[in-house]
Amino acid sequence: MRQVFLKRGKEESLLRFHPWVFSGAIQQADEGIGEGEVVRVVNSQGDFIAVGHYQMGSIAVRVLSFHDESIDEVFWGRRLASALQVRLSIGLSDNPQNNTYRLVHGEGDLLPGLVIDVYGQTAVMQAHSVGMHISRDVIARQLVKVMEGRIAHVYYKSETTLPGKMRADETGLSDDGELSYFIYGGSDDNTAMENGLLFYVDWLRGQKTGFFVDQRDNRLLLERFAKGRRVLNMFCYTGGFSFYAMRGGAEFVHSVDSSAKAIELTNRNVELNFPGDKRHQAFCEDAFRYLEQAGSQYDLIILDPPAFAKHRGALHNALKGYTRLNLKAFQKIQPGGILFTFSCSQVVTKDHFRNAVFTAAAQAGRQVRILHQLHQPADHPINIYHPEGEYLKGLVLYVE
Repeated sequence: MRQVFLKRGKEESLLRFHPWVFSGAIQQADEGIGEGEVVRVVNSQGDFIAVGHYQMGSIAVRVLSFHDESIDEVFWGRRLASALQVRLSIGLSDNPQNNTYRLVHGEGDLLPGLVIDVYGQTAVMQAHSVGMHISRDVIARQLVKVMEGRIAHVYYKSETTLPGKMRADETGLSDDGELSYFIYGGSDDNTAMENGLLFYVDWLRGQKTGFFVDQRDNRLLLERFAKGRRVLNMFCYTGGFSFYAMRGGAEFVHSVDSSAKAIELTNRNVELNFPGDKRHQAFCEDAFRYLEQAGSQYDLIILDPPAFAKHRGALHNALKGYTRLNLKAFQKIQPGGILFTFSCSQVVTKDHFRNAVFTAAAQAGRQVRILHQLHQPADHPINIYHPEGEYLKGLVLYVE
């Protein structure tokens, strides 16, 4: 196994079990290391520190283990079994009312660069690093073995997440050109269940793995607030918050997204759960434009936008965007209304987001109380040594 040597003193974060080695910390590396190769990370004296996947970019090594061990079938099986045990312990796997959950959450499950979401009998596997892409076949084999009949199909979906895709011709990553395909089994059944509600999963062309699993608990909370309210679900994507609001007894629900495909999925999901229900309407429209033109009919608004900042250089503009968006909602919502507002930008901290919403409330001149502070669910665990993994922030606000 080839080695990466750190500069003197640059091992401190690894000794605190942080799972990343930044390129600036590397003194030298053995010749011929390929992208995605498993390497040993050693200090300037050559003492072992960690084993991980090597990759070009600012994060040069993603740590798989702080033990000097082989990354083989036994390793993958052990890590996947550990991830499954967490989901069993929190009552998600083997729940007849919920066959949708995240089985592997990257660094949170000590498998940086790997995401696996389960939708009924299908697991959707996504690589966010070249190393995980290279290991996809062995991971799929061990996944089927560890799940012991809980899944029958594994769909690999990495065409939008794999950093090396742009260099496929140089690295051979594409193999036969496929970055999205059934790596095991195959099924046309893309219906899954979350908290007793059904929905279609577009794992072929949809965002992420086909559904935003991380809002499951927050959707259930929204259901408790929905009775008798007039609901606006902005950035609705597949309509998750919308059909929870309908089950909660909303007077009506309006779903808005700029994507015609998202609106189509939202309408299909609402019809799947509430066939013929006239309480729901969907609009393909820009969020800011819709809010600008909307009246003051809504007393429950959900703001769940895509990430406004995907890197630190975009932070300033992202915070301005969150302020502007929430200001529009504060200006439109009825007195006594409830606002669910979120940020899924990893570089936006809880304090950043709260300050942006505070600024919006002050500019709108509304009295606002925080009822709940929200975050990602338990199947999206945060590695205590990797605080960057806490990406989802949310507030439930009462607006006078």
